[in-house]
Amino acid sequence: MHKTVLNNKKSKELQDKAVKLIPGMTQLLSKRPDRFSRGVWPTYFKEAHGIKVIDVDNNEYLDFSIGGIGATVLGYADTDVNKAVIKAIEKGSATTLNPPEEVALAEKLIELHPWADMARFARGGGEAMSIAVRIARVATNKDKIVFCGYHGWCDWYLAANLGKKEALDDQWIAGLNPNGVPNGLKGTAIPFHYNDIEDFKNAIKEAGDDLAAIVMEPIRNYEPTKEFINVVHNIAKTKKVPLIIDEVSAGFRICNGGAHLKLGFNPDIAVFSKALGNGYPISAIIGKEWVMHYAQDAFITSTNWTERIGSVAAIAMIDKFIKVDASTHMLKIADKVWNIWENLGKKHNIKIHIGGFKPLIHFNFEENHLVNIAYFTQEMLKEGFLAGSGFYAMYAHTLEDVEKYEIACNRVFAKLSKLIQENNVEKNLEGLPATSGFGRIN
Repeated sequence: MHKTVLNNKKSKELQDKAVKLIPGMTQLLSKRPDRFSRGVWPTYFKEAHGIKVIDVDNNEYLDFSIGGIGATVLGYADTDVNKAVIKAIEKGSATTLNPPEEVALAEKLIELHPWADMARFARGGGEAMSIAVRIARVATNKDKIVFCGYHGWCDWYLAANLGKKEALDDQWIAGLNPNGVPNGLKGTAIPFHYNDIEDFKNAIKEAGDDLAAIVMEPIRNYEPTKEFINVVHNIAKTKKVPLIIDEVSAGFRICNGGAHLKLGFNPDIAVFSKALGNGYPISAIIGKEWVMHYAQDAFITSTNWTERIGSVAAIAMIDKFIKVDASTHMLKIADKVWNIWENLGKKHNIKIHIGGFKPLIHFNFEENHLVNIAYFTQEMLKEGFLAGSGFYAMYAHTLEDVEKYEIACNRVFAKLSKLIQENNVEKNLEGLPATSGFGRIN
């Protein structure tokens, strides 16, 4: 597994082409090479199975990074999900008629979430959140959304940064540009901070009589307090507005379904994507009948929402996730990785902060993070690992994989500690420091 030289000739050539052909280089901000270390990060893959990724230069890596940004919860090219998908493709993925699997998926999701009565489907998390918000606005005949957390790229969400350019900075990443979002949406998206009851009440007060919905992730960096959950429930009920729980990141991680089932939230709508299809495009909006039936009073429709593959993949993913008790395994793996970071930080006298919710965790260097994490990433690539500040556990990760990761981390932390003491980390970068926030890529 151990390497000494990074061979990334083809990857660099593709990056150079992509910069000229694709604005922003990639379709997803989180997959841009500058988020890791541009000039070093391989960027493009040729093949992937389990947690093994082979890049376009034929380098093999074990993925201890962001695991398909959380989409491949079981692991890459999962045999059982692929088998179901291939069978569906051979029978035809899209016709004039609708696939019966979407009815089966609706039944399965509602069975897992007994509070829900109905389901609609799309193919991406951002668009699914937009559908949920539109349904809520139709149901209440009101406009303003009070929210916390990250909910995608769409107008309703980015409107928070109209007139308040830093409103979203501490919700996910800084500098999200609302260019292209109509100015008429100014004041329609009002953020609050998770677990901050006073901030939440102030946001509700600002929305006033035009409150259409409360939108939030069930968890991100820490668990909600019981008092916070009770206040959210009481205000949603008093104001007669739907509580929308965004499970795009958290869903199918800590339990069989939405994290809200374990945390104590009682939503009116919940939205799923990412893990739901194990890498195949599918998203779901499930909810109570009183609000979901308003979807028929709004124009919400798209051709590719009716293809077969997404629903088939989701059914296969859910069945296997439950059968193998994937959440228990992933929590165990994430717990071990958390301990590795904690122990190695102390061992090598490197101050780090660890956060997130298991099994989606991250660490930050308390000093000079963007340079230090670029060096960490660079040297871990040489060790045969895709690795950065984030770790998304997959069912395919094994305890043996974790042991290999610990050995590699120990070597890299030792080298990094020495360079930090000598103030020579940046001089030893083979690529560029990592970037944070949103910005252009040239």
